Amino acid sequence: MNRKKKINSILKKRLKQQNAKMHKTNKPKYISKAERARMEEEAQTQASTDDVQQPEQAELE
Repeated sequence: MNRKKKINSILKKRLKQQNAKMHKTNKPKYISKAERARMEEEAQTQASTDDVQQPEQAELE
């Protein structure tokens, strides 16, 4: 009985692993704290350059 139980548990474990590989997770990719700070800084510089460019474009129109 123990041998049969062990074989079945091994087969179930393999099936679970295969199913886990097939299904993708909805969890977002991890972004480190340094990377988040860098992205925020880039967004701020992008916003400030957009603010500077918008008045110049308004004058041209």
